[in-house]
Amino acid sequence: MHYKVATRRHSFIVLAFQVAFLTSCLGAIAAENDSFDGKVAPLLSQSCLSCHNADEQKGGLDLSSREAAMRGGDSGPAISASDPEQSLLWERIQSEEMPPEHPLDETEKTILKSWINAGAVWGTDPIDAFAFSNDRRAGRDWWSLQSLGRPVLPASASPDTQPIDAFVQAKLAEKNLAPSPAASSDSLLRRASYGIRGLPPSADELASVRSGEETYEELIRRWLNSPQYGEHWARHWLDVARYGESDGFEYDRMRPNAWRYRDWVINAFNDDMPYLRFARLQIAGDVLEPDNPSAITATGFLVCGAYDGLKPQVDLMRQIMRQDVLEDFVGTVGQTFLGLTINCARCHDHKFDPITQREYYQMTAAFAGVNHGERDIPAQPDKVKKLNQEIESRREKLRELEAPVREQLSARKSDSLGPNPIAAWDFTESNQDLIGQLHAEPQEPTKRIELGVKLNGNSTWLATPALPETITTKTLEAWVALSNLDQRGGAAISLQTLDGVKFDAIVFGEREARRWMSGSNGFVRTSSFSGEAETESGDTLVHVVITYAADGTITCYRNGQLYGNPYKASHLENFAAGNAQVIFGLRHGPTSPDRLLAGTLKTARIYDRVLTAEEVASSASNQPFISIQKIVEQLSPQQQKLHTELKQELDQLLGQQANLKGGKVYAANGRNPGVTHLLGRGSPLQKRDAVPAGGIAAVQGLSADFKVEPNASDEERRRQMADWIASENNPLFARVIVNRIWHHHFGRGLVATPNDFGFNGGQASHPQILDWLAAELIAQDWSLKELHYQILCSDTYRQSSVFNKEAHAVDANNQWLWRFSPRRLTAEEIRDSVLQAAGFLNRQVGGPPFQDVRPYLHRGAQFYEAIDPEGPEFSRRSIYRMWARGGRNPLLDAFDCPDPSATAPQRAMTTTPIQALTMLNSPFMMRMADEFSARISERHTELGEQVEQAYRDTFVRPPTSEEKARARAFAQEHSLSALCRVLLNSNEFLHLD
Repeated sequence: MHYKVATRRHSFIVLAFQVAFLTSCLGAIAAENDSFDGKVAPLLSQSCLSCHNADEQKGGLDLSSREAAMRGGDSGPAISASDPEQSLLWERIQSEEMPPEHPLDETEKTILKSWINAGAVWGTDPIDAFAFSNDRRAGRDWWSLQSLGRPVLPASASPDTQPIDAFVQAKLAEKNLAPSPAASSDSLLRRASYGIRGLPPSADELASVRSGEETYEELIRRWLNSPQYGEHWARHWLDVARYGESDGFEYDRMRPNAWRYRDWVINAFNDDMPYLRFARLQIAGDVLEPDNPSAITATGFLVCGAYDGLKPQVDLMRQIMRQDVLEDFVGTVGQTFLGLTINCARCHDHKFDPITQREYYQMTAAFAGVNHGERDIPAQPDKVKKLNQEIESRREKLRELEAPVREQLSARKSDSLGPNPIAAWDFTESNQDLIGQLHAEPQEPTKRIELGVKLNGNSTWLATPALPETITTKTLEAWVALSNLDQRGGAAISLQTLDGVKFDAIVFGEREARRWMSGSNGFVRTSSFSGEAETESGDTLVHVVITYAADGTITCYRNGQLYGNPYKASHLENFAAGNAQVIFGLRHGPTSPDRLLAGTLKTARIYDRVLTAEEVASSASNQPFISIQKIVEQLSPQQQKLHTELKQELDQLLGQQANLKGGKVYAANGRNPGVTHLLGRGSPLQKRDAVPAGGIAAVQGLSADFKVEPNASDEERRRQMADWIASENNPLFARVIVNRIWHHHFGRGLVATPNDFGFNGGQASHPQILDWLAAELIAQDWSLKELHYQILCSDTYRQSSVFNKEAHAVDANNQWLWRFSPRRLTAEEIRDSVLQAAGFLNRQVGGPPFQDVRPYLHRGAQFYEAIDPEGPEFSRRSIYRMWARGGRNPLLDAFDCPDPSATAPQRAMTTTPIQALTMLNSPFMMRMADEFSARISERHTELGEQVEQAYRDTFVRPPTSEEKARARAFAQEHSLSALCRVLLNSNEFLHLD
């Protein structure tokens, strides 16, 4: 019995010893594995695997797995376990033959030799190729993929130093460089004005800072709150979003309602929409807020790129084209919000970044339900009503401010009585044309009452003789009192061919009860203005104007205010001299009860050009036309400032009108996405396993697993994707937008490639600034305006651009920010600035685009011919032009305006002879120079004063005495217009310093 107990005791001791020994061995193995994974694997990955991996085996050697490493390559086994001296790997490393460009240091050599000595125990097998970065690719340890933190300020920074400046100064000291002195006030303000608004500052704005009336910081705040801020920064965003207003490819069909997304972006910037929400709505607005028209419009981001509308009969081709569309979605979303070229993993794992092919298809699965096309957006009557009240409030304040000056100018008759019609009729007095010989003849007996000529709606109408001149671009105007609101189809005034086959007319109630419309033959130029139903009848006169612009834009005004939304017709009708006439009370001949108007016509006019909104408003009020510019010139400086602020507020409110009144928008159309499969080599013929929607695992701080099934709905997939991308835990999301904004202010990002934060983008020049500003952006509730303010108020931004030979020798690219880098204006900034200098810039905010191209069809495909149309609607800021992919603008093209078919995160800045030739000789520049000089000549009669004014309008400064003398002599010899052209072509005008 004692023996049995002893035996049991002995067995227990032996077992305990064995367990302890086994535990010790396992611990040793685990420690060796940890040592391999923590030290050896990163070393092999960073120094060896770029040339010796499973896919690329230089010398036949693969070091990514134990079996392959032990097998060796063309020279034999690479590793002899426990014997470094017999290991070819160690021999090459010790002799520093390998790696060839960056030999290992002594510490790294010791790690490798000790590992071989210890038996070359392998840990994770094979080595995770995505785990570590090397000199050929990024791993999951790549800097931009790591979680975001707020960096500690340099120890050398004083308490009152702005963090941006503290980090820059520390880097400059490290590089033995010094910052440049501060820029002059005028130079800095011009730089900041273009940086915020894309336009030069006014003389008054420069003077307000010089005099101390306003500080630099206060002016920056004011500019950030101007409508021009949103217009300028929307242009930057639309470059990245590859925004265009036609399909591109072979057929390049127009997208008449794509502009609503452009307006959405402008309004979002102006409203300082939190960037988190800004991104979420563009990815999944229709899913997150399905009842919000604005959120639906935001998804125009996904589909604003080029789209091949061709429908091949072969199913395989349709599948390939669909995969191309999905690659466009994933590529744009990845580069825009994450700075990752995810689309490069369509056919295989990414060659440079830790993104697998499977993850690419996880991303495509998230957008598999998104399709191109138009969708309806409902009207928002409550918001329209509130907006109209705010608009009327601003208008009333402007009227009160302008009234005293307007009365003075009217009394003095110092201005013209307004635009000159080519024909005008006052039917209270007679049927005679007050301008020429287009006298109206009643076609049936008519009755004249105090209010005007009575139209009975059954038989009465009037007609003029044939036109003496051809008319295409035009304005029709009438004061009319309707007998009843239920009539359908009569016209107040119509321009028709003599046979009545073709016509343009102001028509009431024809297609939409109680609404005004532009009538036309076969409705070819007719569409709904979506205006309010008419409420006035009886003896109440209504003023109605319809304008017909050269690009096909047709606009209606009622009582001096915009009526509904303008729209664009495919073409304008040409009413030839001798073959057209004006008729009143009849839509078009021959007569028919449904074409006749019942009411009273008081006055009518016709113009051979498009009236501006300002001119229409003046005409509606029956006041002499006095330009706003002349009124503002007579206001005090304080009143001018108030007028500018009210006008900016009004423009911003007017820009929101069109999107609240409903209609159609080119935006994402969500459908059943089906199941997404990984495609071998990207081919639809090689379908592999089903893939659910998901993110990129290498991005630290959040899970890439969306926990959705492969057959999940479009709504569920995109909602998860929006949550994953637009998250404060996503380190790329904040870093990328901070870098974009920095790039546009300094001409170069902290990361040189705004769309690529992966391996090919390299390292950040100032990673601490990038992370500090990213953390600050989050802390400031994602306010981009605050981010701008912090950058623009830094001493780094305020440096002069003065060249320093010694600093340039150290840092030729100004990577370390020892000065402000001068830059040329962008194409749009040049065009807009020329318009402003010439006094022609139309600051109308929002709405349908103007067309500086003439579209035409040829064999079913859309083509666009560049034209140089005249008129206020064509003098709007460049962002409002119709960006047809095949419709280019010669001036913008000359100055590197990008093709909207592809994302353009940064503009090229070339210098070519064609630029100088375009600025000197293009029809647009010739016309602007003529208009510029004509405007100056109206204000000044003496040549010296004209020269001085030209300098002030171009450079916002007076000329020096030498400049004035030379310019005066030049203008005397070649003309003031030629001088204006030279000034607009100067480096001082075209560049920022």
